[in-house]
Amino acid sequence: MKLRRPIISVVVLAAALAGCTREGELVVSQGVGVTAVRTACPAVGIPDYTGDVTTFRTANAVTADQIDVVAAITNLRSSCNETGENVYSEAKFDVLARRTDTRGARQVQLPYFSTVLQGGSAVQAKRVGTITLNFADGQERAQATGTAGAFVNRAAATLPDDIKERITRRRKAGDPDAALDPLADPVVRAALNRATFELLVGFQLSENQLAYNVTR
Repeated sequence: MKLRRPIISVVVLAAALAGCTREGELVVSQGVGVTAVRTACPAVGIPDYTGDVTTFRTANAVTADQIDVVAAITNLRSSCNETGENVYSEAKFDVLARRTDTRGARQVQLPYFSTVLQGGSAVQAKRVGTITLNFADGQERAQATGTAGAFVNRAAATLPDDIKERITRRRKAGDPDAALDPLADPVVRAALNRATFELLVGFQLSENQLAYNVTR
């Protein structure tokens, strides 16, 4: 699953409910018009503006003729183990890169981050890794695979029973709240936010690289 999120801030960043219904999962459908399955597994995605990186041959020269290497994260996929007290989620992704000067064999290393967010904004954990790309002599393109993993406490990612009851309770015509969307209740929405986790991956960009992605 690929989740596109708006950029949070330069400091934090440089700093979906989907699946098949299984026993014990929360199905949100009554009175909402939408059916979604919620699990303890975090959604996995790439924040806006962090899915690609451009390096230049000359510092502070950001013109097309000075581009050195362009790389992009693609084919993001995830797996999740929900069996323990701590839920483990792993994201794998490919990095596709192209260089402008194909002379000689060359190795390029690009840093990337993985961040666990709670409620869409609270950073719970962050790690930085490195992707290594190997270009053979005369080769314009290279590819590598990266991995990011995170543990999420099951209790923190589970909705309280009273909130589940508010969401899933069957409403009949004539009930005082029959026409109300339970997800519009501020208490319910706050509980959903607290129990929502995301595992986000992207390139660890400098402020200049991030600004280039935002403004180009």
